[in-house]
Amino acid sequence: MKHVSTLFLKIAIFIIGLPILALCIFLVPHIGSFAARLYPDIASIKYLVFLVMYGAAIPFYIALYQAFNLLRYIDENKAFSKRSVKSLENIQRCAITISGLYVLGLPLFHFIARKVDPPVGMVGLIIVFASLVIAVFVTIMKKLLQEVIHIKSENDLTV
Repeated sequence: MKHVSTLFLKIAIFIIGLPILALCIFLVPHIGSFAARLYPDIASIKYLVFLVMYGAAIPFYIALYQAFNLLRYIDENKAFSKRSVKSLENIQRCAITISGLYVLGLPLFHFIARKVDPPVGMVGLIIVFASLVIAVFVTIMKKLLQEVIHIKSENDLTV
């Protein structure tokens, strides 16, 4: 039963990655071109959009890979290990990086959203908030896992 659950989650991770890949391939170039058309006198605005959005996609996929690794450790009965803690740390760093990139990009998106109807400036805030929630959740999970590993090592020593 455990392998079925982790297989379902592995498939879910793959499915989560597909829309972001599609956005990166199809939508991000259009957003950059749209920003360049809105502000033709600012030559680098297109590349700033690319930097923020593609820059956030990299840690997103790293986090998905680390989540996939966590599921693999569960399958191997190594869920309570230092490698699991390391994967959670990497996911935490990725979430903070995504949030930081979008915080830095918020003025850019606000600048673009001023000329768009309806305004889409809240999208960046949603991404920042969601990334921070994930980072906090992973921090709590990491602390709990470290405590479980500590208790497990104490129990192994007493036996």
